[in-house]
Amino acid sequence: MQRWLITQIGAEHKLERQDVPAPSPGPGEVLVRMHAWSLNYRDLMILRGEYGAPKHMPLVPLSDGAGEVIVCGAGVTTLKPGSRVMTTLFQGWLEGPFHAGVYGTDIGFSLPGVLSEYVCLPGQGVADIPDGLSFQAAATLPVAALTAYNAVKDLPPGATMVTLGTGGVSLFAMQIAKSLGNRVIVTSSSDDKLARAKQLGADEGINYVTHPEWDHEVLRLTSGRGADWIVENGGAKTFQRSLAALAPTGRISLLGRLTGITNGVNLQPLVYKAASVRGIFAGNRQELLEAATVIERAGIEPVIDSTHNFANAPQAWNALAKGPFGKVVITA
Repeated sequence: MQRWLITQIGAEHKLERQDVPAPSPGPGEVLVRMHAWSLNYRDLMILRGEYGAPKHMPLVPLSDGAGEVIVCGAGVTTLKPGSRVMTTLFQGWLEGPFHAGVYGTDIGFSLPGVLSEYVCLPGQGVADIPDGLSFQAAATLPVAALTAYNAVKDLPPGATMVTLGTGGVSLFAMQIAKSLGNRVIVTSSSDDKLARAKQLGADEGINYVTHPEWDHEVLRLTSGRGADWIVENGGAKTFQRSLAALAPTGRISLLGRLTGITNGVNLQPLVYKAASVRGIFAGNRQELLEAATVIERAGIEPVIDSTHNFANAPQAWNALAKGPFGKVVITA
């Protein structure tokens, strides 16, 4: 079989394709023939050396993929050959709240990733794909859709939500929030992307280049009240404006750091607005199954910006670096 390896990270990063024997599943494991993969911003950060140093190099990249079970190892009873499955980011987080034991169980960084024609994973490290979703659609779910689901699943109907940007997580958050009966305001640096977001269901769009004080626009669009919910994936440089744009008793779902992790922030609005901030670190296997079910039942189509062949996988990183509208996918 063939697989891709990150052989060097940083400014002079390298991705190399390698021929290796196909693996065999051990007890409790399944052998999966992969059909599709998707990239997250995390994967670009890892390649650039901005995510820290992987424990083991060279590293098989990517956490997100979908495929078909070929062989089940001894003791696997919940899956069978032919089962359609998607990967889970944290192999050690099956259900329940986040805990310290989750650290180090993520694939694509702490553990080898899945950009291989065949992979062996624990049977509990994959999740069933709903019948209504294709392999390509399912490959976009393990991080982006799961993160978005956990960011908005408690949003009460009729609320106003702001989501920053038009990447994979933001568009999933918008689509899920709309399916729950909410008003959604989207921000972007591109009028074209804002127009496309409105075609998908966004109610309002704010160009943060045209309106750098975009929090003022949120207040204007909400008659001065502010947004009930903000999906904040910008990080340090956008967090202050998210606080300013928030309505009393509103919530910020904090899940990204595209603009950094440290910056001087005035926290007083959290107090006088009686607001809350919740960090979102993807989620567990059970929540991934819930997110997939919600997406299938709502008829949500994952937004795929571009698709690249496995043989030309490095092109996918280039596409991600350009700021896609939605997800970047690799197909077998």
